[in-house]
Amino acid sequence: MHGGQQPQKHYGITSSISMAFPREVDHQYTHKLSEAMKPFGVFEDEDELNHRLAVLGKLNTFVKEWIAEISETKNLPPSTITNVGGKIFTFGSYRLGVHTKGADIDALCVSPRHVERTDFFDSFFAKLKLHEEIKDLRVSVIKVYLLCLVAGQIDLLFARLALQSIPDNLDLRGDSHLRNLDIRCIRSLNGCRVTDEILYLVPNKENFRLTLRAIKLWAKRRGIYSNMLGFLGGVSWAMLVARTCQLYPNAVAATLVHKFFLVFSKWEWPNPVLLKQPEDSNLNLPVWDPRVNPSDRYHLMPIITPAYPQQNSTYNVSSSTRTIMSEEFKYGLSVTDDILQGKTDWSKLFQPPNFFLKYKHYIVLTASASTEENQLEWIGLVESKIRVLVGNLERNEYITLAHVNPTSFPGNKESCSENEFVSMWFIGIIFKKVENAESVNIDLTYDIQSFTDTVYRQANNINMLKDGMKIEATHVKKKQLHQYLPVELVQRKKRSIVELNRNSNGGSSKRSSLDGSQLDSSRDTDSGTPFSSPTSVCKPSRPAASDTDDRWVLLTENQGDLTDQEKGLSIPVIGSSECPAFVSPLRYTPPAGSTIPTVVGRSVVPCLGSSRDTSGPTEQNQNGATAAAKRPHSPTQDGPPKRIRDPADLVRGSGPWRDILGGVKAMPIPTIDTSRTQRLPSMELPDVTSPLPSSNHQRVVKNSIRLALNRHR
Repeated sequence: MHGGQQPQKHYGITSSISMAFPREVDHQYTHKLSEAMKPFGVFEDEDELNHRLAVLGKLNTFVKEWIAEISETKNLPPSTITNVGGKIFTFGSYRLGVHTKGADIDALCVSPRHVERTDFFDSFFAKLKLHEEIKDLRVSVIKVYLLCLVAGQIDLLFARLALQSIPDNLDLRGDSHLRNLDIRCIRSLNGCRVTDEILYLVPNKENFRLTLRAIKLWAKRRGIYSNMLGFLGGVSWAMLVARTCQLYPNAVAATLVHKFFLVFSKWEWPNPVLLKQPEDSNLNLPVWDPRVNPSDRYHLMPIITPAYPQQNSTYNVSSSTRTIMSEEFKYGLSVTDDILQGKTDWSKLFQPPNFFLKYKHYIVLTASASTEENQLEWIGLVESKIRVLVGNLERNEYITLAHVNPTSFPGNKESCSENEFVSMWFIGIIFKKVENAESVNIDLTYDIQSFTDTVYRQANNINMLKDGMKIEATHVKKKQLHQYLPVELVQRKKRSIVELNRNSNGGSSKRSSLDGSQLDSSRDTDSGTPFSSPTSVCKPSRPAASDTDDRWVLLTENQGDLTDQEKGLSIPVIGSSECPAFVSPLRYTPPAGSTIPTVVGRSVVPCLGSSRDTSGPTEQNQNGATAAAKRPHSPTQDGPPKRIRDPADLVRGSGPWRDILGGVKAMPIPTIDTSRTQRLPSMELPDVTSPLPSSNHQRVVKNSIRLALNRHR
């Protein structure tokens, strides 16, 4: 305290790192940051904002009228009907105040206890159909989608509270509202409760909002914004920014953006990010707790929601996506260092990398259907399962990293004779450097087929699978990408970000990834322009000649009937193979007394054993996560056995950064980087005992992909 001033409010689970107030130059950098974001349409103009407010106001009135009508049909007293209420709450980016032009609005319809969920999906849906300002209306099992003429799409969830009426001043942050509620209503309420709690826990909302806009734009431009594909979604980025604001409560946006990269480029994952100390409301709801839930121990990058019941918002993150995001944090720190030193401007932070110059090898995943309506359904399912494929590839002992590009690309209709509607995803692959091996065979067929089996079973179980829906996977080299994509996406610019980094870093053109492997020198090549769903060729007639500097050779089954020119293509295999049995989460029998402290202030039982296999080797990555041994794929030479780590190796020192973050010395929560299927909730994978679709009209297409590594000593 100075001069009798009151101490400032304490935010977060630790004390702040710096209480410094902004200088004039910090305000100038913040103004420049805001100006640099304007060309990307991140700010909504006043007219559009007023339109949204007007539509939400009408929708709120509409909900009250509907609830009153429902109450009348249920024979409630007239005095009760007049005060029954009802309300629309917003959440997500709109509620946080960081939505962009034309963005969807996430909303929640809250009703009193006598209104049933079936009423919402029946009578409310029917009433909406008659509304003249709604030009498109769809319904799913959990929400209603409204496309309004002036406000864009509104995604509307439903929750009924155990209240006789819903007042206009209702605050959903109180945990008491969750009592005696259906689990579906609790899930619907969670979005609003988390959003409100984030806003409550930040020191300055305006600084938080501008910083979050900048970080979300950066994440989208750098290709790491996708919860579905194993990166981070909007709520996760919001919580990371909120934690930065707690650590620097008086800083303005330009400083906070720089500190964001500083904090999370040095964060010791899997230590969780928490905005507040978790509280137990004694409602017996499942919460994130690695002491109790074995599956929580597999989470590699936990970011915990602040509202009860606390959940990890990043359970989809894999070792590859964490490595990629960690590299991007370091790159962001380097760029913002230069910006604040006057060496460059903010536009450099938002320059996208060219994904198609980063890697030497790619897997092209193609999903196709015969009609546009079928394709919309099909690509949604396939995209939601791509992280399963990434997990399969990660477990291959010869693959160091699998990087999926969040952007999908359409196929060229003229080149696709069977199916008119085609979408493609590209997965960059880094193979492990094998020492002292003249030749090593790598078979990716198992990884691909277990993924396609998962998708086909899921589609079959939910009655989505229709004639013409297919998945294919093909291995291509970087020099072959021009046969799939426009030339501007796969050609190198004259002066790339990598070259700029080389000049400023003394000639170093490579950066080490978190797992110790060297990433390609073209990892950060700048494309100069963002992707915009270009038209591309569906299937190449023939792949280009092999790279002269690359000795990976593609092998296929049944090559005896192929010409020399055809060898190297991936061959479609019609039919199905036996799907691998997915392993259930490991069961642990910890030694007595083996608990360690965590930043949550609790003790967590380390994951030291497995009831399935107590003798197999484990690996420990540099982030402290213990990984199950990867599955070998047809090696020609047996390598030396891997050393079995001592259980004590699981416990790492907290390091000096723990002192910087507020003086809390703590051990990381032990996690195990095991198979992707173990980290997935069981509900996301279909029953592996269910049969693959085998009707005569349905072709289950898979590709056999085998690689051979020939290296000269």
